[in-house]
Parts: sequence; C-alpha cells; structure tokens
Amino acid sequence: MNILAIECTHEALSAAVLRTGVVTEATCPEWKKAAESLVPLVEQVMSESRLKRQELECIAISSGPGSFTALRIGMSAAKGIAYGLGIPLIPVQTMPAMASALRAVGGMVMAVIPARKGEYYYASYCSEDLSSGGWHEEVQRGSAAAVAAAAAVFARRGDSVVVGRRLIEVIPLLVGSSVAYREADFFSARSLFSGAEKLFVGADAAGLSGVTPDYRQAFGSPSPTGRNDITFPD
Repeated sequence: MNILAIECTHEALSAAVLRTGVVTEATCPEWKKAAESLVPLVEQVMSESRLKRQELECIAISSGPGSFTALRIGMSAAKGIAYGLGIPLIPVQTMPAMASALRAVGGMVMAVIPARKGEYYYASYCSEDLSSGGWHEEVQRGSAAAVAAAAAVFARRGDSVVVGRRLIEVIPLLVGSSVAYREADFFSARSLFSGAEKLFVGADAAGLSGVTPDYRQAFGSPSPTGRNDITFPD
C-alpha cells in the first residue's frame, strides 16, 4: 500500500510515507509550531519518498488523545489532503498505536499521555492482544499517583511497562517498583502504518466529515465504561 501518515499528538511532530513496503520519514523538533511546520514536513517526506500524490491510497492520522491544538491542526491538514485527493482518511488511536510500537515486550503495556496539568491519560494493553490486532478504547484520566497505582496492579500479574514521553511526575513514582519505564521516542508517524493497513478495509473516502480528533476533554474522572474491544479484520 501507499500511505501518508501524520503524528503530532504530543511532544513530537512527524510524517511518514509507506510506498510498497518502503518507509520514508521526516521529523521536526518544533512540535509547538505544528501550524507552520506540518505542511512543509509533509511536502518534504513526499518529495524524499518520490511518491506522487495521486499514488497515495489513504492518509493515516494519529487521532489522540493528546494536545488539543496539535490534534486539531493535524486532523485539519490530513482532512485537506484526503479531500483534495479523494482518498480515505483513517484515524488510528494514539494510545494502542504507541503501546503496539513497543516491540519484544511480554505482559502488560501501559501507554500514558499528558492531559491537563498534573493529569494524564492512560490505558493498559495485553501484549498478546496488541500483536494480534485486538485494540480497545478504554482510556482513563488521573494523577501521576493514579497512573503509578494502576501500573502496580498489573505488575502483580507479571511484566508491566509504562510507555510515554517526558512523564516527569510519573517516573519518580515508578522507581523501586517492578514496573519498567520506556521513553516513547520510538513512537512516530511510521507507527501508524500497521493500524492503518488493517483499518483500510471498508474505509470510505466519503466519510471525512465523520473523522474527528479524540480530545477526551469531557473526562472529569477515570472513565467508568467497560472494555470495548476492536478487532481488526484479517
């Protein structure tokens, strides 16, 4: 497949092109300047991949949760490109994509993304589910202490890894516990390709208006909803 992927949810900005199995990626350190940097970044990666825009089959966008502003900018840019080319826009959930990008890990993987000051979005995934394509939308929001406590519960069942970027308040609470921490500097636009390829089945170019960022700003406390599994088609 030929896919353009965009990731700008938090702390990093990247765009990548998958061209018949070959990945070309470009990154930008100016994450907080996504409005000025994203389009040039997309143009750069398209040029370096030598893929014509008309050859793209879909656009993949990291849908959140994450920064309200960055999500809005990324989604708007992705929608504009998809609309102009008449191809599907595929939203890939950020948290399971991040957890899935952590390779060669057994047990539980907890993805964590900063929310408002002092709060974090977090969700735990079984490595076996991630590798088989079984993702879920159960995301909670809470303090650094709540994140550490949830990770500790899963650690009692076996290996547990917390994955995130610059989790300044969370990391000290994990020290001395059996929970490992991995800086998610490996997570970028290329991490969206696997999910996008599986979700491409049934994607509709006419459904652009229904694709929205996953802001999750309505959460005032950890989500009371149960697990909602999404299994990709073969």
